Amino acid sequence: MHGHGRAPPENDILSRPRASLLCLRAHPAWSRPMEQQDDARVSTAYLRFAEDEVRDRSPLYDELSRGVASDPEVIRFLLTLPREKRQPNLFLSAVRYLFGTPEGWDQFRSCVLREKDALRAAMLARSTQTNEPGRCAALLPVLAGLPEPLALLEVGASAGLCLLPDLYAYDYGGPILEPRTERLKPLAFPCAVNAATPVPARPPRVIWRAGLDLKPVDLSNPPEVAWLEALVWPEQTDRLARLRAAIKIAVQQKPRLVKGDLRTDLAALAQEAPKNATLVIFHTAVLTYISAATEREEFAQSVGLLSDFWIANEPPRVFPNIAEQVGREGPKGSFLLSVNGVPVAWTDPHGASVDWMGATPPGQIAVYGARR
Repeated sequence: MHGHGRAPPENDILSRPRASLLCLRAHPAWSRPMEQQDDARVSTAYLRFAEDEVRDRSPLYDELSRGVASDPEVIRFLLTLPREKRQPNLFLSAVRYLFGTPEGWDQFRSCVLREKDALRAAMLARSTQTNEPGRCAALLPVLAGLPEPLALLEVGASAGLCLLPDLYAYDYGGPILEPRTERLKPLAFPCAVNAATPVPARPPRVIWRAGLDLKPVDLSNPPEVAWLEALVWPEQTDRLARLRAAIKIAVQQKPRLVKGDLRTDLAALAQEAPKNATLVIFHTAVLTYISAATEREEFAQSVGLLSDFWIANEPPRVFPNIAEQVGREGPKGSFLLSVNGVPVAWTDPHGASVDWMGATPPGQIAVYGARR
């Protein structure tokens, strides 16, 4: 995630501070079913993470997630945290950030139960700001089909690595697509594509870029970089190498990052984009952390008025009205890539594949045009 987590609504009794539940604790017949409900919710979340996200990508995280799901003592630790801080990615990454990569479940469990205070503090201070530059490989077929020059505005930008799609190299199975600047020698992001995917011949021309995040990541701060690295799953050494290469480019380029909330601060930043450029507002794995469906829909409506093109790369459940247009489910755990509310492809969450739907080319999808 990129720093846009939100606490559950105040009327959700399961999210209230412990003190506000004192009256319920006087009634054990009420409180115990509630605790069981929370236990079950956490267990289900970790089983889903194991089954849908890491089973074929990280054997260690698969083992650890299934271990958490069946361990009442570890679940009780997680229940001492706010609900939005119980996420599998946050928990597993925090353990590795503080104590290194465990060899297996037994070592992981003993570490968690021994170091509860340090772990709780780290999880409260951090968020899942996974800044996966490989996602640019999934975005590029859309970006390269839009009218140039482009102005890029990323929501939930983290360290801004996905604001630099024109400065990376890509391997779509043919000749390597090189960046616009020859001075840069990045590692190529591999991306498996189907025959319908409009593979770009060259990167797009970008003349303005900015990112919005609740807590932008400072790449000059070693602990911040270490946290980004800890968010990469343990077996994915190639992905870690590409992240480090992208960080070097970002340190040189210094993309502009603005601290702010997507619900209140996006409009002002969008107004700064040059009027002679095509304004593209985009996000990946961000709106999933906005729990209220009404707020996600309000965002979708507002971003349409602010941009020429809106690119969303999110789990299909985030915008059900977009997913309904597809008519079929995508591969398990995949993201749905859409342009201006029109679905165009199923994508791997980290940009490793694109399954294009053969829809209208991105540049021909209706421009919102509110800025014109």
